[in-house]
Amino acid sequence: MSPLKKLENLLTKRVFPHGSPVSNKGMSTASITLTAQAREESALIAQGLKRHEAGLLDELIVQYQHRLLRYLLYLTGSRDLAEDLFQETWMRVLMRGDQYNGNARFETWLFTIARNLVIDLLRRKSMVSLEEMCDSSEDDRPFEVPGNDPNPFELYQSYENSRIVAELLLALDPLHREVLVLRFHEELALEEIAQVTRAPLSTVKSRLYRGLASLKPRLEALTAKEAQ
Repeated sequence: MSPLKKLENLLTKRVFPHGSPVSNKGMSTASITLTAQAREESALIAQGLKRHEAGLLDELIVQYQHRLLRYLLYLTGSRDLAEDLFQETWMRVLMRGDQYNGNARFETWLFTIARNLVIDLLRRKSMVSLEEMCDSSEDDRPFEVPGNDPNPFELYQSYENSRIVAELLLALDPLHREVLVLRFHEELALEEIAQVTRAPLSTVKSRLYRGLASLKPRLEALTAKEAQ
């Protein structure tokens, strides 16, 4: 059986058994800074991918499957499309693993591959790009530091119906939603988000602020309605 076929079978059996939903259970989160341990782990993954070490890809899929699928779900808004791109992303990891040098955390490289696949798909279908789906003129607005009030994701942590919160996120502009997911769900540093999105750091900060500003009143209105 070819490596690609083995990978396809692995993804089908392990990641999408009986159409199971994405769960927060068992999801690993990235640390904010690239610690010495993280650098060592990234170097080991890079070496293993270059050597095509048996079992490494399996381990990576187990570790990152939920995070990758969640990111694609928020980026595309479609379960079927996200699952297709999920599998294609791991195919790219298998075929181009020797391109990962370990200088960035593996998840940063993984999310970059996934994002590029989404962009390629949009182009092939003659759809608008991610940038065109959001008013980029706002990105030049100076970044404003939020106050001491709980941010929308802190409010989210205390809100029981995460499905509704997810729907609110999907209602945001794609670029704002993407930065919020990468920052608060995946806990990537702002510099890492800039690397994934290929946007200046100032633009990432602006999108983060605008996303928070847009999400907060929606969540507050939702919790107030539930309290009535």
